Amino acid sequence: MAQSSDEMIKREIIETLGTEYNDLLLWVFPESSKADQMIFGDSGGLTFGVNGLLYGSCDACWVKKEPWVNPFNNQKTLYKPIIALEGTDALNRGSSGDAQYQRFHHALGSVKAGIIGVYYLKKGIYKIQEDLYGMAYYASKIEKGTYLIIDDLNDLRNLLDAVCHPSGLEKYIESQQNSMYCIFKKRFDESYGSWDEFAKRRSTIIKDKYIIKYSGRMKRNFTDGSQRAGHIAVGEMYLTKYFFYDKHFFYLWPKMTADDRAYLDKHKKTDKEWALLRNEPNVTIITIDELNGVPLHIVNSLKRISNEPLKGSVLSVYSKCVKFIEAGLLDDTITIDKAILTKSGILS
Repeated sequence: MAQSSDEMIKREIIETLGTEYNDLLLWVFPESSKADQMIFGDSGGLTFGVNGLLYGSCDACWVKKEPWVNPFNNQKTLYKPIIALEGTDALNRGSSGDAQYQRFHHALGSVKAGIIGVYYLKKGIYKIQEDLYGMAYYASKIEKGTYLIIDDLNDLRNLLDAVCHPSGLEKYIESQQNSMYCIFKKRFDESYGSWDEFAKRRSTIIKDKYIIKYSGRMKRNFTDGSQRAGHIAVGEMYLTKYFFYDKHFFYLWPKMTADDRAYLDKHKKTDKEWALLRNEPNVTIITIDELNGVPLHIVNSLKRISNEPLKGSVLSVYSKCVKFIEAGLLDDTITIDKAILTKSGILS
């Protein structure tokens, strides 16, 4: 029976780096264990968060016996997490595009908690999407901890060495961050050349104090268990949030209404991805009925396709509608409701 991606990564880490590294202990649990999904504490747990909001579980964590206060619940622990790692063999398993973003939030919880988060994509047939390096670089600028993207466990070994000899840690992290930024910037310049061009091609509208990204999400994406819309939407959210980290981010879902969103708030209370979408700082999900100035025929057209997947004639209708809405948002004939702007701090 073939190893799963998680099992392969865990075995590789143990075989390459062992279960102890100087004064650091490796916490890693069998794939069949539920310990990964537990909140980090003295007896285990590889899920991190802040202020009562949990992020995705990690696969491994290096800890030292030193008191720490968990910012998720303000509980004191006897062990302090130093490096948390989310790993995947996705580059050998067909993950060549946006799917790579879907696990970004797993290590992000540790970064928000103030430690080093590592997203390890084992070298494979496909390359790491350059946008991931940019997401991690910009996340490190505004979050408490540091986010690193790697594809080689030798980089992790070097990081562990730097952690064990703190005088060189800051310099090492700065070097890794600069390297990530250069990879991202080179591809960004080749593909877009400017943020305005990026916005035009990535369903994004840039305003002075905020940005709007529109997406064809629908209620059924989140209620149908066969779909992974939650992971996809979370990945899109973090890419946009960190690329425009100095602006408020309005995530516009024109195929949905405020009632649809309220339904999901009620019925998806225990869904981790939905909780992240609804509670991420500086991010607000808005719907078609929270825009002013949208003609009734556009609203009705979107309602007619609200539960239909974006393909064929449905995609054609959707594209025409959002093109109209985008033009209106750009020239301010269509605006976000003032109550939403006020609540988000855009209007005083």
